[in-house]
Amino acid sequence: MDGITRRTLLRGTAVAGAVAATGVGIGAGEALAAVPGFYNPFSGYPITGTWQEHLDRGSAGGIDFGMGVGTRLPACGGGVVTNIPYNGTGGHTVTIAHDNGYRTQYMHLSQFLLGNGTRVGMGAVVALSGGAAGAPGSGNSTGPHLHWHMINPSGTRINPLTYLGGGGGGLPKTTTESDGVPGPIMWKRTQNWLRIEQGYTGPIDGVPGVNTYAALQRAMRGYGYTGPIDGVPGVNTWAAVQRLAARWGYTGPIDGVMGPNSWRGFARFVNQDKYD
Repeated sequence: MDGITRRTLLRGTAVAGAVAATGVGIGAGEALAAVPGFYNPFSGYPITGTWQEHLDRGSAGGIDFGMGVGTRLPACGGGVVTNIPYNGTGGHTVTIAHDNGYRTQYMHLSQFLLGNGTRVGMGAVVALSGGAAGAPGSGNSTGPHLHWHMINPSGTRINPLTYLGGGGGGLPKTTTESDGVPGPIMWKRTQNWLRIEQGYTGPIDGVPGVNTYAALQRAMRGYGYTGPIDGVPGVNTWAAVQRLAARWGYTGPIDGVMGPNSWRGFARFVNQDKYD
């Protein structure tokens, strides 16, 4: 029976998420990514240039992901942004200096979105992809794509997929699908879904706040929600979430009271591969 109150849900989610967002622990029985505080935001795009292919043609290494010009590029981990315009063959480049001494670089960009020195969280959008041949900021690129690599604390360029572990480094599946308990991984996947499809631009940190809930309310317009987009979810918001969950196996009442069965259905939705 679904019987968790909204107040209990929000309090429990905030506590669990605050622990996970940081990589100092886990909540609700969910495992964190291979490297706490990092993920692969590009797992849904095809790899058009492997690390070895870069090495074979004399590059210092990188991974190329095929994507259209103007694709929003989330930070793979929190840190401080530096923009490097016209960075040689790499074109417009964003560097994110992470707190653990590693650096991330995104190359061949069409637009910078943040100022130098801006601190971002994991999942915050830092730039737009580019790479169209001859376009400003494309460097030596001959077609739209993103080039991604990392630099370790000793200054050596490394393969980000190896660093993240398991090759892909995408978000893990949430155990909420089986245990009915919402935790930080479920909320990270929810934020990633909202980033992909609903214009959410906040961090993928597993800590839902006003921006996450506002994006959720926008998404729930398609499931009968007619209230304000104010980032303060109430019974009507959660009733719409239950309608979504009903398409993924939830058979309980549409009463706006989220509990284990409601969360299981919702988690089946966000556990789709396209939201890893």
